[in-house]
Amino acid sequence: MQKILYLAVFVSGMITLAIEMAASRLLGNVFGTSNLVWASIIGLILIYLAVGNYLGGILADRYPRFSTFFIIQIWSAVAIALVPVISKPILRMSADAFDQLQLGVLFGSFLTVFIILCIPIILLGTISPFAIRLAINDTQTSGRLSGKIYATSTMGSFVGAFLPVLVLIPTLGTYRTFLVLAALLAVMGLVGLGWSSGRKAVFYYLWIPILILALFIWGLFGNTKSTPELIYETESEYNYIQVLEVDGYRLLRLNEGQGIHSVYHPEIINYYGPWEIMLVGPFFNSVPYPVEKLNKIAIIGLAAGTTAHQASILFPGVEIDGFEIDPKIVEIGQKYFDMNQPNLNIIIQDGRWGLERTDGNYDLISIDAYRPPYIPWHFTTKEFFELVHRKLSSQGVMAINVGRSPEDRRLVDALGTTIHSVFPSVHVMDVPNSFNTIIFASVKPTIEMDLESNYANLLNQPEINPLLLESIKTTLDNMQPQPESGPIFTDDLAPVEWITNNMVLNFLLTGDREVLK
Repeated sequence: MQKILYLAVFVSGMITLAIEMAASRLLGNVFGTSNLVWASIIGLILIYLAVGNYLGGILADRYPRFSTFFIIQIWSAVAIALVPVISKPILRMSADAFDQLQLGVLFGSFLTVFIILCIPIILLGTISPFAIRLAINDTQTSGRLSGKIYATSTMGSFVGAFLPVLVLIPTLGTYRTFLVLAALLAVMGLVGLGWSSGRKAVFYYLWIPILILALFIWGLFGNTKSTPELIYETESEYNYIQVLEVDGYRLLRLNEGQGIHSVYHPEIINYYGPWEIMLVGPFFNSVPYPVEKLNKIAIIGLAAGTTAHQASILFPGVEIDGFEIDPKIVEIGQKYFDMNQPNLNIIIQDGRWGLERTDGNYDLISIDAYRPPYIPWHFTTKEFFELVHRKLSSQGVMAINVGRSPEDRRLVDALGTTIHSVFPSVHVMDVPNSFNTIIFASVKPTIEMDLESNYANLLNQPEINPLLLESIKTTLDNMQPQPESGPIFTDDLAPVEWITNNMVLNFLLTGDREVLK
Protein backbone atom coordinates (compact mmCIF):
# COMPACT_ATOMS: atom_id res chain seq x y z
CA MET A 1 0.00 0.00 0.00
CA GLN A 2 2.95 2.30 0.61
CA LYS A 3 3.92 2.39 -3.07
CA ILE A 4 0.47 3.43 -4.25
CA LEU A 5 0.34 6.04 -1.48
CA TYR A 6 3.57 7.62 -2.70
CA LEU A 7 2.32 7.46 -6.29
CA ALA A 8 -0.84 9.28 -5.21
CA VAL A 9 1.25 11.95 -3.50
CA PHE A 10 3.39 12.36 -6.61
CA VAL A 11 0.34 12.73 -8.86
CA SER A 12 -1.30 15.21 -6.48
CA GLY A 13 1.85 17.33 -6.33
CA MET A 14 2.08 17.26 -10.12
CA ILE A 15 -1.57 18.24 -10.56
CA THR A 16 -1.30 21.06 -7.99
CA LEU A 17 1.46 22.92 -9.83
CA ALA A 18 0.00 22.06 -13.22
CA ILE A 19 -3.26 23.72 -12.10
CA GLU A 20 -1.28 26.81 -11.07
CA MET A 21 0.37 27.01 -14.50
CA ALA A 22 -2.92 26.37 -16.31
CA ALA A 23 -4.66 28.99 -14.14
CA SER A 24 -2.10 31.57 -15.27
CA ARG A 25 -3.10 30.92 -18.87
CA LEU A 26 -6.82 30.79 -18.01
CA LEU A 27 -6.59 34.28 -16.52
CA GLY A 28 -3.84 35.52 -18.85
CA ASN A 29 -6.09 35.09 -21.86
CA VAL A 30 -8.28 37.87 -20.45
CA PHE A 31 -6.32 39.77 -17.83
CA GLY A 32 -2.81 39.53 -19.25
CA THR A 33 0.38 38.12 -17.75
CA SER A 34 1.68 41.03 -15.72
CA ASN A 35 3.37 40.46 -12.37
CA LEU A 36 0.13 41.57 -10.68
CA VAL A 37 -1.73 38.65 -12.23
CA TRP A 38 1.06 36.22 -11.39
CA ALA A 39 1.32 37.51 -7.82
CA SER A 40 -2.44 37.06 -7.40
CA ILE A 41 -2.32 33.50 -8.72
CA ILE A 42 0.70 32.41 -6.68
CA GLY A 43 -0.38 34.22 -3.50
CA LEU A 44 -3.96 32.96 -3.42
CA ILE A 45 -3.01 29.40 -4.37
CA LEU A 46 -0.50 29.36 -1.50
CA ILE A 47 -3.25 30.51 0.86
CA TYR A 48 -5.57 27.77 -0.45
CA LEU A 49 -2.82 25.18 0.02
CA ALA A 50 -2.22 26.41 3.57
CA VAL A 51 -5.93 25.99 4.33
CA GLY A 52 -5.84 22.54 2.75
CA ASN A 53 -2.78 21.52 4.75
CA TYR A 54 -4.50 22.56 7.97
CA LEU A 55 -7.76 20.79 7.14
CA GLY A 56 -5.88 17.73 5.89
CA GLY A 57 -4.24 17.30 9.26
CA ILE A 58 -7.59 17.49 11.04
CA LEU A 59 -9.28 15.06 8.64
CA ALA A 60 -6.38 12.60 8.82
CA ASP A 61 -6.58 12.42 12.61
CA ARG A 62 -10.35 12.00 12.53
CA TYR A 63 -10.61 9.58 9.58
CA PRO A 64 -7.22 7.86 9.20
CA ARG A 65 -8.35 5.57 6.38
CA PHE A 66 -6.94 5.01 2.90
CA SER A 67 -10.46 5.05 1.46
CA THR A 68 -11.03 8.61 2.75
CA PHE A 69 -7.68 9.71 1.30
CA PHE A 70 -8.52 8.46 -2.19
CA ILE A 71 -12.10 9.76 -2.07
CA ILE A 72 -10.65 13.24 -1.46
CA GLN A 73 -8.55 12.81 -4.59
CA ILE A 74 -11.59 11.76 -6.59
CA TRP A 75 -13.64 14.79 -5.52
CA SER A 76 -10.63 17.01 -6.23
CA ALA A 77 -10.78 15.71 -9.79
CA VAL A 78 -14.46 16.64 -10.03
CA ALA A 79 -13.72 20.16 -8.80
CA ILE A 80 -10.88 20.56 -11.32
CA ALA A 81 -13.09 19.37 -14.18
CA LEU A 82 -15.73 21.97 -13.29
CA VAL A 83 -13.25 24.89 -13.31
CA PRO A 84 -13.26 25.40 -17.11
CA VAL A 85 -17.00 24.73 -17.40
CA ILE A 86 -17.94 27.37 -14.84
CA SER A 87 -15.19 29.86 -15.65
CA LYS A 88 -15.60 29.95 -19.45
CA PRO A 89 -18.79 32.07 -19.53
CA ILE A 90 -17.42 34.24 -16.73
CA LEU A 91 -14.19 34.86 -18.62
CA ARG A 92 -16.05 35.52 -21.87
CA MET A 93 -18.00 38.20 -20.01
CA SER A 94 -14.72 39.47 -18.54
CA ALA A 95 -13.17 39.78 -22.00
CA ASP A 96 -16.07 41.96 -23.11
CA ALA A 97 -15.77 44.03 -19.93
CA PHE A 98 -12.01 44.38 -20.48
CA ASP A 99 -12.58 45.74 -23.98
CA GLN A 100 -14.96 48.34 -22.55
CA LEU A 101 -13.01 48.81 -19.28
CA GLN A 102 -16.08 48.07 -17.13
CA LEU A 103 -14.11 47.86 -13.89
CA GLY A 104 -16.84 46.47 -11.64
CA VAL A 105 -17.50 43.50 -13.91
CA LEU A 106 -13.78 43.06 -14.50
CA PHE A 107 -12.75 42.83 -10.85
CA GLY A 108 -15.84 40.83 -9.94
CA SER A 109 -15.14 38.16 -12.54
CA PHE A 110 -11.45 38.09 -11.57
CA LEU A 111 -12.39 37.29 -7.97
CA THR A 112 -15.05 34.80 -9.05
CA VAL A 113 -12.53 32.69 -10.95
CA PHE A 114 -10.27 32.61 -7.90
CA ILE A 115 -13.19 31.48 -5.77
CA ILE A 116 -13.82 28.65 -8.25
CA LEU A 117 -10.15 27.63 -8.02
CA CYS A 118 -10.15 27.53 -4.23
CA ILE A 119 -12.10 24.25 -3.93
CA PRO A 120 -9.78 21.95 -5.92
CA ILE A 121 -6.63 23.55 -4.51
CA ILE A 122 -7.82 23.26 -0.90
CA LEU A 123 -8.69 19.60 -1.49
CA LEU A 124 -5.28 18.97 -3.05
CA GLY A 125 -3.67 20.71 -0.09
CA THR A 126 -5.05 18.03 2.22
CA ILE A 127 -3.14 15.24 0.47
CA SER A 128 0.36 15.55 1.95
CA PRO A 129 -0.59 15.81 5.66
CA PHE A 130 -3.15 13.03 5.16
CA ALA A 131 -0.51 10.83 3.49
CA ILE A 132 1.93 11.45 6.35
CA ARG A 133 -0.70 10.34 8.89
CA LEU A 134 -1.37 7.14 6.92
CA ALA A 135 2.32 6.35 6.39
CA ILE A 136 3.49 6.74 9.98
CA ASN A 137 3.45 3.53 11.99
CA ASP A 138 6.51 4.27 14.09
CA THR A 139 7.16 7.70 15.60
CA GLN A 140 10.90 7.07 15.45
CA THR A 141 10.76 7.25 11.63
CA SER A 142 8.13 10.01 11.37
CA GLY A 143 10.64 12.65 10.34
CA ARG A 144 12.08 10.49 7.58
CA LEU A 145 8.62 9.55 6.27
CA SER A 146 7.44 13.16 6.31
CA GLY A 147 10.50 14.25 4.38
CA LYS A 148 10.02 11.44 1.86
CA ILE A 149 6.38 12.35 1.27
CA TYR A 150 7.10 16.06 0.85
CA ALA A 151 10.02 15.24 -1.47
CA THR A 152 7.72 13.00 -3.55
CA SER A 153 5.11 15.76 -3.76
CA THR A 154 7.78 18.28 -4.77
CA MET A 155 9.10 16.01 -7.53
CA GLY A 156 5.54 15.73 -8.81
CA SER A 157 5.30 19.53 -8.77
CA PHE A 158 8.47 19.69 -10.86
CA VAL A 159 6.80 17.60 -13.56
CA GLY A 160 3.61 19.64 -13.19
CA ALA A 161 5.48 22.87 -13.92
CA PHE A 162 6.33 21.69 -17.45
CA LEU A 163 3.48 19.36 -18.41
CA PRO A 164 0.79 22.00 -19.15
CA VAL A 165 3.10 24.62 -20.64
CA LEU A 166 5.12 22.41 -22.97
CA VAL A 167 2.62 19.66 -23.80
CA LEU A 168 -1.03 20.07 -22.85
CA ILE A 169 -1.86 23.73 -23.51
CA PRO A 170 -0.17 23.96 -26.94
CA THR A 171 -1.78 20.64 -27.93
CA LEU A 172 -5.25 20.77 -26.36
CA GLY A 173 -5.82 24.32 -25.16
CA THR A 174 -6.31 25.65 -21.64
CA TYR A 175 -9.79 24.32 -20.96
CA ARG A 176 -9.13 20.75 -22.01
CA THR A 177 -5.85 20.87 -20.08
CA PHE A 178 -7.92 21.18 -16.90
CA LEU A 179 -9.98 18.15 -17.98
CA VAL A 180 -6.90 16.04 -18.69
CA LEU A 181 -5.48 16.93 -15.27
CA ALA A 182 -8.82 16.06 -13.68
CA ALA A 183 -8.85 12.72 -15.51
CA LEU A 184 -5.34 11.84 -14.30
CA LEU A 185 -6.27 12.61 -10.71
CA ALA A 186 -9.58 10.73 -10.98
CA VAL A 187 -7.87 7.62 -12.32
CA MET A 188 -5.31 7.77 -9.54
CA GLY A 189 -8.04 8.10 -6.92
CA LEU A 190 -10.14 5.29 -8.37
CA VAL A 191 -7.18 2.91 -8.61
CA GLY A 192 -6.21 3.71 -5.03
CA LEU A 193 -9.77 3.32 -3.79
CA GLY A 194 -10.11 -0.02 -5.54
CA TRP A 195 -6.79 -1.16 -4.07
CA SER A 196 -7.75 -0.16 -0.53
CA SER A 197 -11.50 -0.88 -0.44
CA GLY A 198 -12.30 -3.23 -3.29
CA ARG A 199 -14.08 -2.94 -6.63
CA LYS A 200 -17.49 -2.30 -5.13
CA ALA A 201 -16.32 1.01 -3.65
CA VAL A 202 -15.09 2.12 -7.07
CA PHE A 203 -18.44 1.39 -8.70
CA TYR A 204 -20.14 4.37 -7.01
CA TYR A 205 -17.65 6.80 -8.59
CA LEU A 206 -17.46 5.50 -12.15
CA TRP A 207 -19.72 8.35 -13.31
CA ILE A 208 -16.84 10.78 -12.71
CA PRO A 209 -14.50 9.68 -15.56
CA ILE A 210 -17.60 9.43 -17.81
CA LEU A 211 -18.50 13.03 -16.91
CA ILE A 212 -14.95 14.24 -17.60
CA LEU A 213 -14.88 12.44 -20.95
CA ALA A 214 -18.25 13.95 -21.89
CA LEU A 215 -17.02 17.43 -20.98
CA PHE A 216 -13.87 16.86 -23.01
CA ILE A 217 -15.88 15.92 -26.10
CA TRP A 218 -19.04 18.01 -25.91
CA GLY A 219 -18.90 20.50 -23.08
CA LEU A 220 -16.58 23.27 -24.26
CA PHE A 221 -17.79 24.52 -27.61
CA GLY A 222 -17.37 28.17 -28.53
CA ASN A 223 -14.48 30.61 -28.63
CA THR A 224 -12.80 31.91 -25.52
CA LYS A 225 -13.86 35.44 -26.45
CA SER A 226 -17.08 36.49 -28.15
CA THR A 227 -15.31 38.50 -30.85
CA PRO A 228 -17.57 38.80 -33.92
CA GLU A 229 -14.68 39.46 -36.34
CA LEU A 230 -12.73 36.39 -35.20
CA ILE A 231 -11.49 34.13 -38.01
CA TYR A 232 -8.90 32.09 -36.11
CA GLU A 233 -8.13 31.31 -32.48
CA THR A 234 -5.47 29.14 -30.89
CA GLU A 235 -3.08 28.83 -27.96
CA SER A 236 0.66 28.34 -27.95
CA GLU A 237 3.06 27.73 -25.11
CA TYR A 238 3.48 31.53 -24.89
CA ASN A 239 0.20 33.17 -25.92
CA TYR A 240 -3.52 33.02 -26.49
CA ILE A 241 -3.75 34.15 -30.12
CA GLN A 242 -6.59 35.67 -32.14
CA VAL A 243 -6.76 36.66 -35.80
CA LEU A 244 -9.54 39.11 -36.66
CA GLU A 245 -10.71 40.38 -40.02
CA VAL A 246 -12.25 43.87 -40.03
CA ASP A 247 -13.11 45.65 -43.30
CA GLY A 248 -10.50 43.67 -45.21
CA TYR A 249 -7.75 44.17 -42.57
CA ARG A 250 -6.23 41.20 -40.75
CA LEU A 251 -5.45 41.98 -37.10
CA LEU A 252 -3.34 39.97 -34.63
CA ARG A 253 -4.37 40.15 -30.99
CA LEU A 254 -2.64 38.36 -28.11
CA ASN A 255 -3.83 37.39 -24.63
CA GLU A 256 -6.04 40.10 -23.13
CA GLY A 257 -6.23 41.80 -26.52
CA GLN A 258 -5.49 45.36 -25.39
CA GLY A 259 -3.44 46.16 -28.45
CA ILE A 260 -3.01 45.16 -32.08
CA HIS A 261 0.32 43.42 -32.62
CA SER A 262 0.21 43.10 -36.41
CA VAL A 263 -1.93 44.37 -39.28
CA TYR A 264 -2.18 43.26 -42.90
CA HIS A 265 -4.19 44.37 -45.92
CA PRO A 266 -3.39 43.07 -49.40
CA GLU A 267 -3.75 46.50 -51.01
CA ILE A 268 -2.90 48.99 -48.21
CA ILE A 269 0.43 49.37 -46.43
CA ASN A 270 -0.05 52.43 -44.20
CA TYR A 271 -1.69 51.34 -40.96
CA TYR A 272 -1.20 54.60 -39.02
CA GLY A 273 0.46 52.85 -36.12
CA PRO A 274 3.94 52.33 -34.71
CA TRP A 275 5.05 49.82 -37.37
CA GLU A 276 5.86 52.23 -40.19
CA ILE A 277 7.13 54.89 -37.77
CA MET A 278 9.93 52.55 -36.66
CA LEU A 279 11.31 52.68 -40.22
CA VAL A 280 11.91 56.42 -39.97
CA GLY A 281 14.89 55.92 -37.63
CA PRO A 282 17.81 55.95 -40.11
CA PHE A 283 16.71 59.30 -41.54
CA PHE A 284 17.73 61.07 -38.35
CA ASN A 285 21.27 60.79 -39.76
CA SER A 286 22.82 63.79 -41.51
CA VAL A 287 21.51 64.67 -44.95
CA PRO A 288 21.55 63.15 -47.48
CA TYR A 289 20.69 59.66 -46.26
CA PRO A 290 19.72 57.76 -49.42
CA VAL A 291 17.10 55.00 -49.22
CA GLU A 292 19.46 52.51 -50.82
CA LYS A 293 21.92 52.95 -47.96
CA LEU A 294 19.63 50.98 -45.67
CA ASN A 295 21.00 47.46 -46.14
CA LYS A 296 20.22 45.49 -43.00
CA ILE A 297 17.48 45.63 -40.37
CA ALA A 298 16.76 43.69 -37.19
CA ILE A 299 13.19 43.51 -35.86
CA ILE A 300 12.85 42.34 -32.26
CA GLY A 301 9.21 41.42 -31.82
CA LEU A 302 8.50 40.33 -35.37
CA ALA A 303 4.96 39.14 -34.53
CA ALA A 304 3.12 38.52 -37.82
CA GLY A 305 5.49 40.70 -39.83
CA THR A 306 3.86 44.10 -40.35
CA THR A 307 7.09 46.10 -40.09
CA ALA A 308 8.98 43.51 -42.15
CA HIS A 309 6.31 43.70 -44.88
CA GLN A 310 6.49 47.50 -44.99
CA ALA A 311 10.30 47.57 -44.90
CA SER A 312 10.49 45.14 -47.83
CA ILE A 313 8.36 47.52 -49.90
CA LEU A 314 10.10 50.76 -48.86
CA PHE A 315 13.65 49.42 -49.11
CA PRO A 316 13.84 46.83 -51.91
CA GLY A 317 16.59 44.32 -51.34
CA VAL A 318 17.04 45.13 -47.63
CA GLU A 319 18.09 42.16 -45.51
CA ILE A 320 15.83 41.63 -42.47
CA ASP A 321 16.46 39.51 -39.38
CA GLY A 322 13.16 39.06 -37.55
CA PHE A 323 13.21 37.78 -33.96
CA GLU A 324 10.05 36.17 -32.60
CA ILE A 325 9.93 33.91 -29.57
CA ASP A 326 6.60 32.23 -30.39
CA PRO A 327 6.78 29.81 -33.36
CA LYS A 328 2.97 29.65 -33.52
CA ILE A 329 2.80 33.39 -34.23
CA VAL A 330 5.31 32.89 -37.06
CA GLU A 331 3.13 30.15 -38.50
CA ILE A 332 0.07 32.42 -38.29
CA GLY A 333 1.99 35.31 -39.84
CA GLN A 334 2.90 33.18 -42.83
CA LYS A 335 -0.65 31.87 -43.26
CA TYR A 336 -2.80 34.93 -42.54
CA PHE A 337 -0.48 37.95 -42.92
CA ASP A 338 1.56 37.04 -46.00
CA MET A 339 4.78 37.03 -44.00
CA ASN A 340 6.68 35.25 -46.77
CA GLN A 341 9.19 37.86 -47.94
CA PRO A 342 12.29 36.19 -49.42
CA ASN A 343 14.54 38.80 -47.75
CA LEU A 344 13.16 38.00 -44.27
CA ASN A 345 15.28 35.71 -42.09
CA ILE A 346 13.03 34.50 -39.25
CA ILE A 347 14.83 33.69 -36.00
CA ILE A 348 12.64 31.94 -33.41
CA GLN A 349 14.36 33.05 -30.21
CA ASP A 350 14.10 35.56 -27.43
CA GLY A 351 15.18 38.87 -28.98
CA ARG A 352 17.99 39.66 -26.57
CA TRP A 353 19.41 36.15 -26.68
CA GLY A 354 19.18 36.03 -30.46
CA LEU A 355 20.63 39.51 -31.03
CA GLU A 356 23.65 38.63 -28.92
CA ARG A 357 24.42 35.81 -31.34
CA THR A 358 24.16 37.71 -34.63
CA ASP A 359 26.95 39.36 -36.58
CA GLY A 360 25.26 42.73 -36.21
CA ASN A 361 26.11 45.69 -38.44
CA TYR A 362 22.43 46.65 -38.62
CA ASP A 363 21.41 50.04 -39.99
CA LEU A 364 18.20 49.86 -37.95
CA ILE A 365 17.15 47.79 -34.95
CA SER A 366 13.41 47.98 -34.31
CA ILE A 367 12.24 46.83 -30.86
CA ASP A 368 8.52 46.28 -30.47
CA ALA A 369 8.18 43.31 -28.15
CA TYR A 370 5.92 44.63 -25.44
CA ARG A 371 2.46 43.42 -24.45
CA PRO A 372 0.53 46.65 -24.00
CA PRO A 373 1.41 48.32 -21.76
CA TYR A 374 4.05 45.93 -20.35
CA ILE A 375 7.49 45.84 -21.91
CA PRO A 376 9.78 42.91 -20.98
CA TRP A 377 12.20 44.24 -18.40
CA HIS A 378 15.26 42.70 -20.08
CA PHE A 379 14.61 44.98 -23.08
CA THR A 380 14.80 48.10 -20.89
CA THR A 381 18.23 47.99 -19.28
CA LYS A 382 21.49 49.78 -19.91
CA GLU A 383 23.21 46.47 -20.62
CA PHE A 384 20.64 45.62 -23.29
CA PHE A 385 21.02 48.99 -24.99
CA GLU A 386 24.81 48.55 -24.91
CA LEU A 387 24.26 45.28 -26.78
CA VAL A 388 22.05 47.07 -29.31
CA HIS A 389 24.71 49.78 -29.75
CA ARG A 390 27.35 47.14 -30.48
CA LYS A 391 25.16 45.51 -33.14
CA LEU A 392 24.46 48.73 -35.06
CA SER A 393 26.47 50.03 -38.00
CA SER A 394 28.42 53.29 -37.80
CA GLN A 395 25.26 55.23 -38.76
CA GLY A 396 22.85 52.81 -37.16
CA VAL A 397 19.70 53.84 -35.30
CA MET A 398 17.56 52.04 -32.73
CA ALA A 399 13.78 52.55 -32.51
CA ILE A 400 11.82 51.21 -29.54
CA ASN A 401 8.07 51.25 -28.92
CA VAL A 402 7.08 52.25 -25.37
CA GLY A 403 3.65 52.38 -23.74
CA ARG A 404 2.35 55.35 -21.75
CA SER A 405 -0.91 56.89 -20.57
CA PRO A 406 -2.14 60.33 -21.65
CA GLU A 407 -0.80 62.02 -18.52
CA ASP A 408 1.92 59.66 -17.31
CA ARG A 409 5.25 59.59 -19.16
CA ARG A 410 7.39 58.09 -16.39
CA LEU A 411 8.20 54.95 -18.39
CA VAL A 412 9.12 57.05 -21.45
CA ASP A 413 11.31 59.27 -19.26
CA ALA A 414 13.03 56.33 -17.56
CA LEU A 415 13.75 54.55 -20.84
CA GLY A 416 14.86 57.80 -22.47
CA THR A 417 17.30 58.41 -19.62
CA THR A 418 18.59 54.83 -19.75
CA ILE A 419 19.04 54.93 -23.53
CA HIS A 420 20.77 58.32 -23.36
CA SER A 421 23.34 56.82 -21.00
CA VAL A 422 24.47 54.66 -23.98
CA PHE A 423 23.57 56.64 -27.13
CA PRO A 424 24.66 60.23 -27.78
CA SER A 425 21.30 61.34 -29.24
CA VAL A 426 17.71 60.46 -28.31
CA HIS A 427 14.55 61.62 -30.12
CA VAL A 428 10.97 61.03 -28.97
CA MET A 429 7.67 61.06 -30.86
CA ASP A 430 4.12 60.11 -29.85
CA VAL A 431 2.16 57.98 -32.31
CA PRO A 432 -1.14 59.81 -32.94
CA ASN A 433 -4.36 58.34 -31.52
CA SER A 434 -2.55 55.72 -29.47
CA PHE A 435 -0.74 55.08 -26.22
CA ASN A 436 2.52 54.44 -28.09
CA THR A 437 5.69 56.49 -27.95
CA ILE A 438 8.65 55.74 -30.22
CA ILE A 439 12.14 56.51 -28.90
CA PHE A 440 14.87 56.81 -31.54
CA ALA A 441 18.54 56.62 -30.58
CA SER A 442 21.48 57.03 -32.97
CA VAL A 443 25.07 55.85 -32.86
CA LYS A 444 26.27 59.22 -34.17
CA PRO A 445 25.11 62.54 -32.69
CA THR A 446 22.00 63.69 -34.57
CA ILE A 447 19.47 66.49 -34.34
CA GLU A 448 15.81 66.80 -35.32
CA MET A 449 16.78 69.14 -38.15
CA ASP A 450 18.58 66.22 -39.84
CA LEU A 451 15.22 64.45 -40.18
CA GLU A 452 13.63 67.60 -41.58
CA SER A 453 16.44 67.96 -44.13
CA ASN A 454 16.17 64.33 -45.23
CA TYR A 455 12.42 64.74 -45.62
CA ALA A 456 12.89 67.77 -47.85
CA ASN A 457 15.48 65.88 -49.88
CA LEU A 458 13.26 62.80 -50.32
CA LEU A 459 10.30 64.94 -51.43
CA ASN A 460 12.21 65.75 -54.61
CA GLN A 461 12.67 62.07 -55.51
CA PRO A 462 9.60 60.72 -57.36
CA GLU A 463 10.63 57.09 -56.88
CA ILE A 464 10.29 57.31 -53.08
CA ASN A 465 7.30 55.36 -51.74
CA PRO A 466 4.64 57.72 -50.29
CA LEU A 467 4.47 55.62 -47.10
CA LEU A 468 8.01 56.66 -46.18
CA LEU A 469 7.22 60.33 -46.73
CA GLU A 470 3.98 60.10 -44.76
CA SER A 471 5.75 58.33 -41.88
CA ILE A 472 8.52 60.93 -41.69
CA LYS A 473 5.93 63.73 -41.84
CA THR A 474 3.91 62.10 -39.02
CA THR A 475 7.09 61.77 -36.97
CA LEU A 476 8.03 65.43 -37.47
CA ASP A 477 4.52 66.59 -36.60
CA ASN A 478 4.48 64.62 -33.35
CA MET A 479 7.99 65.13 -31.98
CA GLN A 480 8.16 65.58 -28.22
CA PRO A 481 10.61 67.39 -25.94
CA GLN A 482 13.59 65.52 -24.62
CA PRO A 483 12.57 63.07 -21.86
CA GLU A 484 12.77 64.34 -18.31
CA SER A 485 15.46 62.82 -16.15
CA GLY A 486 14.51 59.41 -14.80
CA PRO A 487 16.15 56.34 -13.25
CA ILE A 488 18.65 54.32 -15.25
CA PHE A 489 17.49 50.73 -15.52
CA THR A 490 20.12 48.00 -15.20
CA ASP A 491 20.08 44.22 -15.30
CA ASP A 492 20.33 44.36 -11.52
CA LEU A 493 17.55 46.89 -10.95
CA ALA A 494 14.84 47.59 -13.52
CA PRO A 495 11.54 48.38 -11.77
CA VAL A 496 9.74 48.74 -15.08
CA GLU A 497 6.66 46.76 -14.00
CA TRP A 498 6.35 48.79 -10.80
CA ILE A 499 6.10 51.94 -12.91
CA THR A 500 3.76 50.32 -15.42
CA ASN A 501 1.45 48.85 -12.77
CA ASN A 502 1.17 52.21 -11.08
CA MET A 503 0.55 53.92 -14.41
CA VAL A 504 -2.20 51.45 -15.35
CA LEU A 505 -3.96 51.71 -11.99
CA ASN A 506 -3.88 55.50 -12.07
CA PHE A 507 -5.24 55.48 -15.59
CA LEU A 508 -8.05 53.05 -14.78
CA LEU A 509 -9.10 54.91 -11.64
CA THR A 510 -8.73 58.51 -12.78
CA GLY A 511 -8.09 58.66 -16.51
CA ASP A 512 -10.01 58.75 -19.74
CA ARG A 513 -11.13 55.17 -20.18
CA GLU A 514 -11.41 55.15 -23.94
CA VAL A 515 -9.01 52.54 -25.30
CA LEU A 516 -6.94 53.85 -28.18
CA LYS A 517 -5.46 51.36 -30.63
